[in-house]
Amino acid sequence: MFKKTKICSGLILAFGTTLVPGGNSAFAQNLERVEITGSSIKRIDAETALPVQIITREEISRSGVTSTEQLLQSVSASSTAGGTTSSMGAGLSTYGNSTVSLRGLGEDRTLVLVNGRRLAAFAGGNGAAVNINAIPLAAIERIEVLKDGASGIYGSDAIAGVVNFILTKNFEGIEVGATIGSPSRGGGGKNTRATVVAGFGDGSRFNATVSASFEKETALFAKDRSFAKTGNVPPFLLASATGQGNIQGAYTPGTGQPGPVDPATGIRQETGVPGTGFGNPTRSFGNPLAADNNCESVKMFLNPDPTSKGAPFCAFDSNAFVGLVPDRKLTTLSGNLSFKINEGAEIFGDALYSKSVVTQEYQPSPVRRSFLQSDQLFADTGVDPVLLIRPNNPNYQIAANYLAAMEAANPDKGYGALIGQPLAVTARVFDFGNRSNEDTATQSRLVAGLRGNAANQDYEVALSTNESKLEGRTVTGYFSQVQFANAVNSATSDYNPWSLTQSQAFNESIAPARYAGPTLLAKLKSEGVDAKISGDLMKLPAGTLQYAAGAQSRRERLLQNPSTALLSGDIAGLGGATPPVDRSRRVNSIFGELNAPIVQGVEGNLAVRSDRYDDIGNSTNYKGSLRWQPSQAFLLRGSLGTGFRAPTLLDLWSPQVLGTSEQFNDPVTGETDIQVNSFTGGFSGLKPEQSNQRTVGIVFSPVRDLTLSIDYFNISVKDTIAQESAQAVVARNAAGDPAYASLVTRNDGGGIDSMTQLLRNVGDVKLQGVDVEAAWRMPLAAGRLNLDLSGTYMMKFDATTPSGSVSHKIGTIVEQDGTTPVLSTNLNSNDGVVLRWKHRMGATYSQGPWALTFIQNFYLGYRDSNDLNDEPHRVPSQSIYDMNLAFAGIKNLKVALGVRNVFDKDPPLFIPTSNQFQAGYDVTQYDPRGRFIYATLGYKF
Repeated sequence: MFKKTKICSGLILAFGTTLVPGGNSAFAQNLERVEITGSSIKRIDAETALPVQIITREEISRSGVTSTEQLLQSVSASSTAGGTTSSMGAGLSTYGNSTVSLRGLGEDRTLVLVNGRRLAAFAGGNGAAVNINAIPLAAIERIEVLKDGASGIYGSDAIAGVVNFILTKNFEGIEVGATIGSPSRGGGGKNTRATVVAGFGDGSRFNATVSASFEKETALFAKDRSFAKTGNVPPFLLASATGQGNIQGAYTPGTGQPGPVDPATGIRQETGVPGTGFGNPTRSFGNPLAADNNCESVKMFLNPDPTSKGAPFCAFDSNAFVGLVPDRKLTTLSGNLSFKINEGAEIFGDALYSKSVVTQEYQPSPVRRSFLQSDQLFADTGVDPVLLIRPNNPNYQIAANYLAAMEAANPDKGYGALIGQPLAVTARVFDFGNRSNEDTATQSRLVAGLRGNAANQDYEVALSTNESKLEGRTVTGYFSQVQFANAVNSATSDYNPWSLTQSQAFNESIAPARYAGPTLLAKLKSEGVDAKISGDLMKLPAGTLQYAAGAQSRRERLLQNPSTALLSGDIAGLGGATPPVDRSRRVNSIFGELNAPIVQGVEGNLAVRSDRYDDIGNSTNYKGSLRWQPSQAFLLRGSLGTGFRAPTLLDLWSPQVLGTSEQFNDPVTGETDIQVNSFTGGFSGLKPEQSNQRTVGIVFSPVRDLTLSIDYFNISVKDTIAQESAQAVVARNAAGDPAYASLVTRNDGGGIDSMTQLLRNVGDVKLQGVDVEAAWRMPLAAGRLNLDLSGTYMMKFDATTPSGSVSHKIGTIVEQDGTTPVLSTNLNSNDGVVLRWKHRMGATYSQGPWALTFIQNFYLGYRDSNDLNDEPHRVPSQSIYDMNLAFAGIKNLKVALGVRNVFDKDPPLFIPTSNQFQAGYDVTQYDPRGRFIYATLGYKF
């Protein structure tokens, strides 16, 4: 007897048919052929030579997820390494973008399709990845996840695999639904959603299906979660972001230069870079030997480790100020239309529109001299790029008393030489409140075409237009650095950096510096035409030779228009100057595919595709696969192929600018949480990435209603394109890696002045692993029990630098010796860990109108960074359990009650490789809402 696999069962649910093997059965001949992701040839048999996981609408409803992002995180082949989640906006705006990464290879190496066609990439991202939260949950009929490379079929970006969202079509009637959910703990994180799906037609010739949904999610802040409210968790974590009122040294106004060297001590009075270590008078109001601690008066904390000069200083703990989950509103509309002209021709179309408004709040902006040096407006206006406390400032005496006491306690450190000179200080600018951004992103797509059958051949021609648009704006907390510094540096200023209460005169002087307005207007548009034909070529002894062939042409245009404020680079907290980008290109492609029965039970497939880019050249790739099914209960399959990823328009043409790096630790000087000037941007000489993929697997049914599949995968990628993290660049430079020798510039004292982080082809990646799936259906106590398992075991993930240094990345975010990783950006800890093992296991018991589902989401523990005592640390394994109870005993009515994270389990402690804005737990592995209770209701008219 033929045993249905999970994939077959998914297609049965999706298409309302029974899959029967063999082409000789009259019933099988009457079944509708369907196109499975990974092939352009329509077929009846669902188990292809490629591993495809299908997530059905029923599974989606039972999962209790509130966004498409959450849904894909449960896929075992989906690794957090390289993807973007909404939680990663904690302290750093992602413009509301959420992406998916298969195999840990990054969001830009995973191709996302809707109804088999591309969507425009998110305009505010890297120009390659689709914002998956723009795809409405309510409109999804099923998701097909191809866990294999597919550039030979789909072209660029399909190195790690393909995620294809199939939207609802051929629906009849009207169905309305509502979902409401809330964490069981206090704070925000509540979610509400309302949906409507309507379909009408005559059942054979005409059908139209439209859906609409509105969703709202309220913000959740770190202060409302015990595991996230502080970055100080000794002996594991110590927050040390730029604090308020730390003295950087003496500064000579009007020169833009550091102070002179003290001839008596030979010590430069001020180097003009972070880490000069003169400490903070706030700590003890002028008496550094006192036991009291007043850092809290400026919302700082006393760092337990003094500077190299023995000075106490106040540092900032950003955790309590950031949002873990942003405030989000999502409105979506989608539609599918088909109209049969005659038996051989049908007009079809689909449309998608979504609008998301994401508001993210995080800590006030820091200011220190190194942050201001890249702001060209200082030089243009003649304002010193520093915050100065002049000797005539009435608050200067606080610093003078402190420096005198420190000189007495440390006579060889140069404190006394600073007394009487203008002093450079740091600030955490609370004057304008917490930073808050509101980013509005719209995604629109329209496809119209003609398909049918002529001369027993299937054909399809379509036009499509896609657009992703982003409008970013600041709401609170932002200000002009030049105007703020000019007010602080004024000869009559009474600014007090050792207090958060300023005079009315000073507050009035900085009021014009406040900035609330637009940041970035970005648009990525893709327009194209595609055509294909497929069918049977000839009869062979073992069956029918099938084919598909086609061509595509699309034009991509990227437009990024920064506001005047963003263009200037003068608004604190927005990074460096952001020049505009306006670039376009055309991509023309041809492809062909053959599916040949070789002998009885053995079938081979070959696909070849050639893509021509008018800016980077040509790439031709293939996909070959073999499928052997000696019986209805056993299938052996394998594939091999090549792939590529073209540099995006932003990769090639993003302007090269001088800005401020992210925080990092310097292994040479021992300084931590440093930020320096960094040269970033694109590079027009980038080469496309090239890949090779191999898979081999079996699908078998050892007993009735039990289906198992095991698939081995092997992927190698050459010339990976990445902007390496500041931490990786500094670590490899310090280790003497010749590929990084010119990327870091140090001053005479050994400190870092600047670095280069331009995009480049950084090295190679090799990975291999095994996917495991199981499905067991059995009768039990007058009902039915369905058991499912989907897991991925990673055997290898090695990243190599241009000079050959290798990182072994499975189950760790650090090297074997605990140091920072070799490669970064989509390839290491900055984007999540590559888990050794991850699975989702579910059990559903159904009886009559009732269905009860339990789900376990599990990952194996992994190595994170060393603790404060330089001892190794591991994140333990974790299981999160979900539950859903559904009832459909009333005609046309469906009701469900569910709980995610049933036991309200906290996340384990996580130590990142360097300070991040949100510390204490891994934001890529845990939903900070904790236990989440929800109810859904649906009614069909």
